[in-house]
Amino acid sequence: MTGASPIVSIRRVRKTFGPVVAVNDVSLDVLANEFFALLGPSGCGKTTLLRMLAGLEMPSGGEILIDGQDMTGVPPNRRPVNMVFQSYAVFPHMSVFDNVAYGLRVVKTAAREVETRVREALDMTRLSELAERKPDQLSGGQRQRVALARALVKQPKVLLLDEPLSALDAKLREAMQLELVRLQNTVGITFIIVTHDQSEALSMANRIAVMEGGEVRQVAPPAELYEYPNCRFVADFIGKMNLFQGRVVTRQVTELVVEVEGLGRLDVPVGAEVAGALGEGAAVGIAVRPEKVRIGREASPDGRISLPGKVSQIAYYGGASHLFMTLDSGQTINANLQNDVRSANPTFALGEALWCFWAPGDMLVLTG
Repeated sequence: MTGASPIVSIRRVRKTFGPVVAVNDVSLDVLANEFFALLGPSGCGKTTLLRMLAGLEMPSGGEILIDGQDMTGVPPNRRPVNMVFQSYAVFPHMSVFDNVAYGLRVVKTAAREVETRVREALDMTRLSELAERKPDQLSGGQRQRVALARALVKQPKVLLLDEPLSALDAKLREAMQLELVRLQNTVGITFIIVTHDQSEALSMANRIAVMEGGEVRQVAPPAELYEYPNCRFVADFIGKMNLFQGRVVTRQVTELVVEVEGLGRLDVPVGAEVAGALGEGAAVGIAVRPEKVRIGREASPDGRISLPGKVSQIAYYGGASHLFMTLDSGQTINANLQNDVRSANPTFALGEALWCFWAPGDMLVLTG
């Protein structure tokens, strides 16, 4: 993706519905051949932004460029995009082949070209053997692939996907995530997906824009977004996070001493840019991911931060267990433990006195 040029450029786009600001001064670029995700909770503006790209909503301000062309005043059917909706919207009375061919026939594409392009789209979406079936003879995942094939057959520059997997059950949704990534790699066009599901965005996208309240809070590749969130909202929304309130006591070039509520004074490694932006007394959030937290019956002897407490809750998920400890200070901390040894007996028991510990380098300082 390095060196790729933007195929979508959004510049200070704003959308209001009466007094409600749905999208507020959003600017971002989406690169050619990129799988890009708009991620956020319900009502954050992500679907409104997607609909403006499709031409189904008009911006109240700002501009949108697709493939270098200003989209102001360009109707949906003249834009180099196609959209796959959450509901699939396949025609129940048509065969799979006719559903996929529909858009081409509307614009009076030659019959021979329709045949060729539909067969190619069916091959890409692994539907060739189902070409003559009706939608009511298909599974949910197969109907979703029909909707994808119908969009791809028009050969758009950008494919827009609005919560395309939300109607599927968990196992099928996971399979379709892999299918979408395979498909995007096969066709080599830009995919922009809207989702509220963090794991869906993390597993599929090259980059993710996290939205809150109509604004973009952070744009980054999945691993950077997860390991280095730039604010409390992103840290808490992406995955799970143990988050504590603190105040800077002293600072050095690459380290802060922070008085953390209920945990005492902690030495927190930070980048020089973070340290330089924080003065003594500054309020900060101190965060650590549950999978970075280790649990033992004794304090860690190797310089890691160690805190005593008791097990207050255990949630078993098969491959992993989420263990919650109430620390002696009264704070609660969550640790994710892999169940990597075959056993029907839990490793730790409710009420058991234990220690939790983690490396100083696994802590994050959050200022926004």
